[in-house]
Amino acid sequence: MSVQTSRRTHSPAPGSSGRVPPVIPTQPGSGGRGPGGGKKKRTKRKDPLWAKLTLVLGAVLMVTSGVAIVGSKAVIGQATNNIAQRNLLGEAGKTEAEGGNNLEGPIDMLLLGVDARARWAADDVRADTIIVLHIPASHDQAYLISIPRNTEAHIPASSNGFKGGTDKINAAFQIGARNGGGWEGGAQMMAKTIKGMTGISFDGAAIINFGGFKNVIDELGTVRICVTEEVSSLHMSYVDGKPMWNADAKKTGKARKPVTYKKGCQEMEGWQALDYSRQRKTLRNGDYDRQQNQQQLIKAMAKKASESGTLTNPIKLNGLIKAAGKAFVLDTGGVSIEDFIFTMKGVTGNDLVTLRTNGGTFNGNGNNREVLNQLSMDMFQAVKDDKLAEFVVNNPDVLSTRK
Repeated sequence: MSVQTSRRTHSPAPGSSGRVPPVIPTQPGSGGRGPGGGKKKRTKRKDPLWAKLTLVLGAVLMVTSGVAIVGSKAVIGQATNNIAQRNLLGEAGKTEAEGGNNLEGPIDMLLLGVDARARWAADDVRADTIIVLHIPASHDQAYLISIPRNTEAHIPASSNGFKGGTDKINAAFQIGARNGGGWEGGAQMMAKTIKGMTGISFDGAAIINFGGFKNVIDELGTVRICVTEEVSSLHMSYVDGKPMWNADAKKTGKARKPVTYKKGCQEMEGWQALDYSRQRKTLRNGDYDRQQNQQQLIKAMAKKASESGTLTNPIKLNGLIKAAGKAFVLDTGGVSIEDFIFTMKGVTGNDLVTLRTNGGTFNGNGNNREVLNQLSMDMFQAVKDDKLAEFVVNNPDVLSTRK
């Protein structure tokens, strides 16, 4: 079940490319767009099959290509046919008035990370990772913006009995999933909540099960992560030199040694990268630091996929796609996965720009919840207007401090 999405189109400013380097920018750009005028026929692009491939796979690896990827639409269609597709956007999908269900113009996707475990009911899961992925109309760059899990938000009423109210935004997923709504209902409620808060409508969405995410990293071997603050895991320990979940480690009755991540750049295996990206409570800026760590992980995966030859090796690529298919639920907004995969062409791992809300630190209110400051709200307005490149140039402090 898919939602028809649309695309806003505008004219580019003269001489601007809309690109912003992933470091402090020095030249303004405006995020060019195609000409306006209603629904258009989507044109085929010779993109790195990969850039799409991962957008398709949850958009996690999604922005890495600068390399040509092996395969054709038929090959990709066959390889990706096991990826679960659902209606994750509901009323928050872009309408015909916003552009039409083609892939011209800017692309906005909602990425939701859930930490689902076997013992948890399907309707009792919260989305603690909330990322807006913005690709300007030029399709040569991508931006990741994380929304703090504790952000106070108005969660609208729904047909499952919820009458609407104010809560932490991560509760929106659980509320939508109640009474049989499942992950599909959870994602729709989250998308609707974010649209109400920011005004952004979406072209697509992906739910990332971080438990299955480990398999994607394992397919890549390792990823390079730069740890900026030493942290000991609250979730895992070593028992006889082997990493185990604390709950399982306790059952052994043996001595436990905390899993600790030292400062500095290092290669991490799947379980390490996943565990490190989950840490929050003991970090200096809590969830804000975790957001940057998760963005860093996404970028590291994108780089590794393009640099390791995975994208040009049919066997490796097929293994990566299969692993990703187990970790993602996807909504491409009425556009076929194959077309989605072939849409972006100039985006590489170095073109993935990670941005911070609230300057990367706490901005709480009296309800023990976070509130997006005016600069953050202006940033989301720039996303909606496809002027994010220009916004970042004028407000470089929104750039993530992670490498």
